[in-house]
Amino acid sequence: MTHKAGFVNIIGNPNVGKSTLMNALVGERLSIITSKAQTTRHRILGIVNGDDFQVLFSDTPGIIKPAYELQSSMMDFVKSAFEDADVLIYMVEIGEKELKDEAFFNKIIHSKIPVLLLLNKIDKSNQEQLEEQVALWQEKVPNAEIFPISALENFNVQTVFDRILELLPESPAFYPKDALTDKPERFFVNETIREKILLHYEKEIPYAVEIETEEFIEDDDIIRIRAVIMVERETQKGIIIGHKGAAIKRVGVEARQDLEKFFGKQIHIEMFVKVNKDWRNNAYQLKRFGYNQK
Repeated sequence: MTHKAGFVNIIGNPNVGKSTLMNALVGERLSIITSKAQTTRHRILGIVNGDDFQVLFSDTPGIIKPAYELQSSMMDFVKSAFEDADVLIYMVEIGEKELKDEAFFNKIIHSKIPVLLLLNKIDKSNQEQLEEQVALWQEKVPNAEIFPISALENFNVQTVFDRILELLPESPAFYPKDALTDKPERFFVNETIREKILLHYEKEIPYAVEIETEEFIEDDDIIRIRAVIMVERETQKGIIIGHKGAAIKRVGVEARQDLEKFFGKQIHIEMFVKVNKDWRNNAYQLKRFGYNQK
């Protein structure tokens, strides 16, 4: 029996549903999902294993024009997705007409590897609009196979997965067959806390925040976690904590509930807030948080 394995990298504008698709394909909630742009900051690997295949899905940040150093680093993750892909998924949503970066768009239409263009959120469209959008993208990206899908409703996702398997090269597995991701446990703790902050805080606060898990101690029936929420200014620290600590308590309760589902164990979590001035433009801090790989 031949074995297939390869990297399937998902790119597209912010908020088109890349993380929802990745989680649907992998069958696990690896990527955090909110309605806010720039929810995904890293390149996150989700691994699907079968007897004769291993698919390595990569969720990447939404394509933007960078305004500060953190965003430049996020776009470096997207660039790297072109370099090792065996299949490229370019994801758009109904009503979308262009990629926000012309250079990335040129890379897609001149790609030498198979491109699957997924037209997402078709549950929000009618047949006429869908046909117009398919025709538009066939003209714009003639090298792509187009699949209308709804990642949220899991519509046509299996068809896409089957096509990916057909396109994968013959190769041994890259990771052990019981692996689900290349990220450590602490990464998912950080992302879960950050998701709750994205959901509950407004304006600049979620984007000025980074999470660092300082302790992750696992026993047979409980995991003890100590995490630090980094902000850029003292005023932000007060907002994160909230009146009498109510805001940070809500984040802690919701994060604990999600982490208990993810790890299948009781969680005890402590969170603290620290000021880390202007960390988003600090190359040393970005490297420390796993962004700046240069």
